[in-house]
Amino acid sequence: MSHKRVTKRKAIIAAGGVAALGAAAILLPQANASQDGGSGNTASVKTLKAGNASDLASQLQKMLGDSFAGSYYDAAAKQLVVNVADVSGDRNGVLEQAKRAGAKVREVDNSTAELKAAAQTLKTKATIPGTSWAVDPKTNRILVTADKTVTGGKWNRIESTVKSLGSGMATIRKSSGALKPLVSGGDAIFGGGARCSLGFNVKAGDGSAAFLTAGHCGVAAKQWSDSQNGQPIATVDQATFPGNGDFALVKYDDPNTQAPSEVNTGQQTVAISQAADATVGTQVFRMGSTTGLHDGQVLGLDATVNYPEGTVTGLIQTDVCAEPGDSGGSLFTQDGQAVGLTSGGSGDCTAGGETFFQPVTTALAAVGATLGDGGAGNAGGAGDAGGAAGNAGGAAGNAGGAAGNGGAVDENGDGIDDQTGEAIQGGGAAGNGGADGGVNETGNGGNQAADGGNQAGNGGNQAGNGQQDGSGVTQSH
Repeated sequence: MSHKRVTKRKAIIAAGGVAALGAAAILLPQANASQDGGSGNTASVKTLKAGNASDLASQLQKMLGDSFAGSYYDAAAKQLVVNVADVSGDRNGVLEQAKRAGAKVREVDNSTAELKAAAQTLKTKATIPGTSWAVDPKTNRILVTADKTVTGGKWNRIESTVKSLGSGMATIRKSSGALKPLVSGGDAIFGGGARCSLGFNVKAGDGSAAFLTAGHCGVAAKQWSDSQNGQPIATVDQATFPGNGDFALVKYDDPNTQAPSEVNTGQQTVAISQAADATVGTQVFRMGSTTGLHDGQVLGLDATVNYPEGTVTGLIQTDVCAEPGDSGGSLFTQDGQAVGLTSGGSGDCTAGGETFFQPVTTALAAVGATLGDGGAGNAGGAGDAGGAAGNAGGAAGNAGGAAGNGGAVDENGDGIDDQTGEAIQGGGAAGNGGADGGVNETGNGGNQAADGGNQAGNGGNQAGNGQQDGSGVTQSH
């Protein structure tokens, strides 16, 4: 696959994290959960990584029930902020529960039920092509956007509907671009004269290798190729657009296709460990075939977008730029969590704009697929004996020491099993790796080290099938 260009806010994936160039600062690994030493409510607020904040938000939503009115991640303070409403007297101690869990709690006026009712009113009275709305937990309001095509009577209609919701319920803003699905002709994955981007490789419900992309790509063409005018390599199995989402499951035609769970940024590959729900305020990275890698922030959830082709619900709103051809591309976090698939938006990567993404968790549930390798492993050994670790064992400069066979442990990377004192067969010394670089404690061939080691483990033995590297076609996008 070729990547035509990488413009403003280009980001480069490095071995230990993600660095954003240009206006964005270098990103460092975020702190593990710990206690702050403030006073009052802040005394119990935990500092959290974004992924941990998302997990805590899900737990608190269940715990607080109707009192939960949304949450967001304060990236500067590394804290989860939880909105609570209707807690007069706090009979059930919901405020204290949330505080003890480690969240920063604030009381707000609009409950989740009230915000949903307002969104339903917008759907009934103001479903106009070129408009969108999403809940913004930072302001505890619905953010309504109207693009440049919404003028005259259409603008009056959306504006009057917002006013009818009452003061403090919604805000409206005008966008200089035009909302549209970001599909185009050119390069990347091709079908029926359209170009899109592959999102994430997955395993379909029947165990076959497949990938997720945008639904509007899936309805545009049945078969897709990885080169312009090339032979089809995959066929659409399911597609949803418009309606309750924008996603498609596309199965590889060759049953032996290897489909590693990773994102190719054009510079390096990023291992994708799991799917995760988006949290407002977290930093995310988007990869697309037109504009390459860009970063930004999640702005809203459960967004409704009224494209010219129809209304799509349940999307993620961000400020990450995108352009035609980026549709279907992957949205992910610094620590390798799959979050979304590019749906559409307005603007471009020069002027900026709004973008919307299909949540990966919802798409996986709808199509019955699981995130992960859909085909044979990338370099596995035979049976349970393990094999070369990760992506090239202990080679490549600063990568950690090599993992040995059958669960050998080599903590100092000298090629000697620390438990038996014998040389490890197939295990090489680390280049300049750290002391923990080559630990393979399970014998599954995956490099499980943290310090300087290969954290992806893509090349390990996948289910002991003995497949060797190079067997089949590697589809890595």
